[in-house]
Amino acid sequence: MKLPYAWLWVSALLCSPLGFAKVADQTVSGKIANIELSVSKAMAAFQVPGIAVAIIKDNEVVLSKGFGVLKQGSKEKVNADTLFGIASNTKAMTVALLSALVDEGKLTWKTKVIDIIPAFQLPDAYVTREFTIIDLLSHNSGLGLGAGDLMIWPETTLSNQDVIKGLKYLPQVSSFRSEFAYDNLMYVIAGEIIAKLTGKPWQEVIQSRIFEPLGMDNTRATFSLIPKSNQNVARAHVLLDGELHVVGGNFLERFSSAGSVASSVNDMALWLKAQLNLGQYGVDGVKALRLFSEQKSHEMWQARTLLPVSSQASEQDKTHFYAYALGWFVKDYHGVKVVQHTGGILGMVSKVVMVPEENLAMVILTNQQSGFAFNALSQQILTEYLEQPKKDWVAHYARLQKKNNANKKAQLAKVAAAADKSSTLSLPLASYAQSYVDDWYGEIAISLENNHLVMQFANTPILHGTLGHYQHNTFIVRWDDRTLEADAYVNFNLNPNGSISYVSMKAVSWATDFSFDFHDLKLWPKSSGQ
Repeated sequence: MKLPYAWLWVSALLCSPLGFAKVADQTVSGKIANIELSVSKAMAAFQVPGIAVAIIKDNEVVLSKGFGVLKQGSKEKVNADTLFGIASNTKAMTVALLSALVDEGKLTWKTKVIDIIPAFQLPDAYVTREFTIIDLLSHNSGLGLGAGDLMIWPETTLSNQDVIKGLKYLPQVSSFRSEFAYDNLMYVIAGEIIAKLTGKPWQEVIQSRIFEPLGMDNTRATFSLIPKSNQNVARAHVLLDGELHVVGGNFLERFSSAGSVASSVNDMALWLKAQLNLGQYGVDGVKALRLFSEQKSHEMWQARTLLPVSSQASEQDKTHFYAYALGWFVKDYHGVKVVQHTGGILGMVSKVVMVPEENLAMVILTNQQSGFAFNALSQQILTEYLEQPKKDWVAHYARLQKKNNANKKAQLAKVAAAADKSSTLSLPLASYAQSYVDDWYGEIAISLENNHLVMQFANTPILHGTLGHYQHNTFIVRWDDRTLEADAYVNFNLNPNGSISYVSMKAVSWATDFSFDFHDLKLWPKSSGQ
């Protein structure tokens, strides 16, 4: 049945030298129209004020466009030059800088971290001694998911040196190199290594070695480096109880190499072209210009730490393997290899996807923290360009969001119902009001104000909240800034004599961002001298 139609198509091409171009143009325009329609639907379904998308196919930018507004309620439009926080999509750039230094012989992937940063120390002496640059980038340290992130996010007064000092006090939850656990702190250390080997701050190195060579003229290493004259900057939004709230200020300024870059889809398209071209970004006479060697490109995309494959991914995406490489996640998707990463800061999320064998790449930048939105759009783009069966991905992820929200609501209701309303405190309220110290984070103060306990993280101004009694000697701290969505249990553990031994914490909701690693804290009363 298909043969006659194929023959008519070939006949048309033979009759007109422009026939193939016309068909190709119609195909491209059809794909782009479907994608733009999905963007509009996603913005409505997930309440995202602004989105920017770029797509690269066969070394050409086939789409680079902004949609919506910089800030909810404003008239300033998002365009292809609008700056967004790309967050953890910065990590691939940090890896690229290290790759170039490996090319130059400044170090190898097997170089021990302590040979460059002698102060580097993990809980286990063997792991400390054997920890290599590859390990630094592979999320296989044996520390827990997001371990120590409270040292860097939300915005803190701590420094990279404080991060290095705190590492040895973090709990080790698995064997070295045995399991994947996403770890921002190791990429902070990676930035310190780049600074040590180049003699320049990471922010200067990325500017001179990536942004300037590629012509990423609007991109900046941190938000604070954006010129005041450039007002084309997206504002971050958090959806809370159905309403959008404008937020800002948590851009990892002090911990840049883990996720501080501000960029646009026009500039990110230049970065992705260089990635698809295996590090090459131009030709100077007969000599190709490179960020890093072709060999390093392959090494960056090589699986290092395996992750489990969900039944949903197996069925939906035909995924058989999933792993972290170096600054990138890698997996198979309907028979092709996909290289990707996401990024998230408070109120902004982003996604970058490459399909090297199809010479295809995309970047999706948003000013609202809905992963459902960027997943729907990335799936739509892959469906169009890999010619998969048509599917309404926005509707699919809208259903998942509805289910997810219902599950969160049910869990929080279960938490409230489980409290023993008849339980009482073991101590007078004033006895809980003390200064406490954690070995890796530092000081946390609990004070008594107007007959209520109030908690303040000394190094994190935004973590200020009121403790409400939950049951027995357990409270729930409810942060003043409700957009954090990170309320936590505060449990006071007592000595046999009734004094406070230590305080532990844990997020109330399973949906709390993993970077709020309250569970890694062990707070000793400062007066105990622990």
